[in-house]
Parts: sequence; C-alpha cells; structure tokens
Amino acid sequence: MAELGRRAVLGAGLALASLPAAARLAPAPRVGTAAGDFEGDAEGGVQRFLGIQYGRAPRFRAPEPIAMPGVLRPAHNFGPSCPQRGSYRPQAEECLYLNVWTPGADRARRPVMLYIHGGAYSNGSVTDPLNDGARLAAAEDVVVVTVNHRLNALGYLYLARLDPRFPDSGNLGQLDLILALRWVRDNIAAFGGDPSRVMVFGQSGGGAKIATLMGMPAAQGLFHAAATMSGQQVTASGPLNATRRAQAYLAGLGVREDELTALFAVPVEKLVEALDTTDPILGGGVYFGPVLDMKWLVRHPFWPDANPQSNAVPMILGNTRDETRAFIDPASEKVRGLNWDNLAARMAPELRMDLLPEWVVAEYRAHFPADTPEQIFYRATTAGRSWPGQVIEADARAAAGTTSTWVYQVDFQSPTRPERGAPHTMDIALAFGTLDAAGSFTGTGPDAQRLSRQMMAAFASLARTGSPVVKGLAWPTYTLPDRATMVFDVQSAARNDPRRWERELFARVPYIQPGS
Repeated sequence: MAELGRRAVLGAGLALASLPAAARLAPAPRVGTAAGDFEGDAEGGVQRFLGIQYGRAPRFRAPEPIAMPGVLRPAHNFGPSCPQRGSYRPQAEECLYLNVWTPGADRARRPVMLYIHGGAYSNGSVTDPLNDGARLAAAEDVVVVTVNHRLNALGYLYLARLDPRFPDSGNLGQLDLILALRWVRDNIAAFGGDPSRVMVFGQSGGGAKIATLMGMPAAQGLFHAAATMSGQQVTASGPLNATRRAQAYLAGLGVREDELTALFAVPVEKLVEALDTTDPILGGGVYFGPVLDMKWLVRHPFWPDANPQSNAVPMILGNTRDETRAFIDPASEKVRGLNWDNLAARMAPELRMDLLPEWVVAEYRAHFPADTPEQIFYRATTAGRSWPGQVIEADARAAAGTTSTWVYQVDFQSPTRPERGAPHTMDIALAFGTLDAAGSFTGTGPDAQRLSRQMMAAFASLARTGSPVVKGLAWPTYTLPDRATMVFDVQSAARNDPRRWERELFARVPYIQPGS
C-alpha cells in the first residue's frame, strides 16, 4: 500500500508539471474521502477534480466499486471514455470515471447536479467541452458532477438468456450510473456537496438513461430531482428483441452462442467494429439500450403509466423547437431539392409514428400555408420523432398527480447557425453556461447570456429546493389539460400547450419507443 501511495503522489507531481504555470502557482486543493484522497486544481474561483475512478468494469459483468482510503490519487485530467466510434480520446474499457467542480471543498452542503451525457446508448462522453461544469458551479454555488460509463455492447449487450454467467449484461451501463450515484452519496460531502440534495440531469441519451433510472429499484433514493433534456425512455427493450440483437451481434463477431467464453478474448476494437451489424428489428446499426430483464428493470419506465417510484421525484422535461435540424443536415441530399412532390417520401423514414406521410403533409400545408417544404419537413419530423416520448411522460406524471412536473421548450434561434434553428443539443450550452464552447449553437450575445442565466438558475433551483421557479421566471407546473410549458427564448414565457395542433395530429396513432 505504501508503494501504491508513493506512485500516486509521483503521478500527481507529473500531472501538475503539465499544467500551465499560472495554474501551478495556486495551491492544489486536496480532499480526503472514504474512497481516497484526491488532489485537483483551483481555477477561476472553482476547484475541479477530474478523472476520479469510481469503479472497475469487468467485461460484460456488473461494475465493482473502487476505494483506496488514505491513498493520494491525482485528479487533474479526464479519464478515458468508453470505446466507441467517434473522436473522443482516449478510450478504454476501464472507463468508469467522474469529474467534480465545486466552489469549495468546505463541507458547505451545496446542492449537487450530476450530469449524464447523450449519444444514445452507444456514443458520447462528458469530456465534451459543452459539459464543463466550472461556470455552472460558480454561477449557482452548486457542486457539478459529470459521469462516464459503459456504452454500446460493453454496456447493454443482453447475454442473460444465452448464458447464466452474464445475468446483469443488458443493463451494465445503468448499473455503472447507479454505482456513480452511490459514490456521490458516500463521498460528495467532502467536496462541499449535500448528499441529500442530488439532482440528475442529462441530454438526449442522458435523459433516456435518467428516465430508466427512475424506474430501477436499485436507484431509488440516490437522487431527489431530475431533468431530462430531449431524452425520453417510455419503454425499454424487450428481452426477446434484445436477445435477437445479441445473436445478430455475436454472429457479426464470429462468436458462437454456446461458446461465450470467447468474448473475453475478443479485442475491444473488434467489439466496436461489430457495432455496424445490421439490427434485426430496426435495420441500420444494431441498437443497444436498457433491457426489461426482470432483475434490474422489472417494468417499463413510463408504460402503461409513470412508474410509481419515479412519481416521487420532482422533474423537468424539455425539448427544443427544431430537434431534427441537428441531425438531418439542411445541406444534405435528403433536404436539398425538397419540393411538394417528394416531401412525403423523404419525410417517411424520419418519422417514428406510423402515420400516412402524404396525409401528414396535406395537414401541415393546410395548417401552415406559408411554410416551405423544408419548414414542414423539420416541423413534422420533430413532432413525429423527437417530441412524442416527452408528451407521454409529462402527461403520465400529470395524470398520476403525486408530484410536480415542469416542461420547457427551447425556441431560441441559433444566431451563429441560423439554418439550424433551435436544434437538438441547443440546451446543453445554455444549462452549463458554456456558450463559447466548441459545438455550441447559442453564440455569446446578450440574449444567449440572459437565457443561459435563466436556465442555469432554474435547474440549480430544482436541485436546491425541488422547484425551478426563480425570480423573473414564472414557471407553472405541468397539469392536465392546460399543459403549461416554459418557452425559453429571447423573451421567455409560459404558454399552455404550445404545440397542441401537432400533438393532437400525431396522437392518432400509438408511439413505439425505438428499440423496444
């Protein structure tokens, strides 16, 4: 143990040597916890501790907690992200790392805001500069935590029906997040956080992971408020579909179903390459997500109603006005050359609702006669793909009537990329205050700054008090039939059911969660 401590101190010295001179002049903050002692950095009035390993990730098995009491562990650099396609580097199977930003490790019991990244269940990382927690921590006097965890096949390949040695395999990514929340419960007080006031928030896939956590008994009591940003999980993957996907993926790897021991020898690069296997249900690359395995997840998160466990948690649900402008490029072949003759055909593959696209186009043209084909394309694909899950979840919580729900819609139009409107991911920079970060659509003008202050204050208020209502922002709860929604814009204001016509149009048919 003494040698391990000596190496940790040496590693801390090497990491400090790589910091800018100005940062090295400030005394490095140190925090002692049951999980170990951590040395971070002080910068801009905020202390940050990066790359804290909260667990080990044995392949296709449940995570294991990691603790080194009394051992100094340097926390100056992000840990690796989960292996995936994409540009996040470094990557490693041992990817269970979290990061902490705090105004002071002074046991002040500040509210804690824990962020879960997007990228569906297969990609993404909180090392993205949009997710930097320094400005949010400083502006709202909160402790910000961001978490990486296992993704894609490493986090959600369901092997339990093929081999009893892997009983947890379909929900490993969720179990990683539960382990991180337990780490926060047990250690965050030393960083100035209040373990009794932990709010989880996440965008896109991060929001879906939160919706799933809200229905997992093992997560009960680990967080006390939640906010999902363009991310919903009405139903999880069924075990039969998840097994079919596992079989297809194994075939793509060349691993026999009755010889799963071979999985331990497959290089991780091959596991990532096999993600291109065609999904036997949806087509495209194979889908991975949480599984109704009847062990960790025993009912769907929001079907047939809101899980009673989740109804005890005050919650914000949000979306952006032009979700699909983020992932269907206005300059793409699908959008260029759109006209009234080809609009229905091009729109159909982008909808998640089985509704006659020619009829949808005709209805939109009648309701929005001044719209171009491109405008209707984005309206309809957003309303029939990205919004239905949120409406279902918000309505289910309102119908239960046991706790408070608040809903928002970001209408603020990108001043830097006007062709993108108010796209998917717009609210990340607003909620973190990272308006100038790479990937932000907000710009840094006074309107964006004012809106960001509103969103940061509202989110932090939910963490602090269980309500996002703050001075200057009258945000009513979401109830039926009013469906009050905060429209975040240059001038933010609450409106009742702002998308009523589109909501009712697509409510004619059932919504089936992709992947279910």
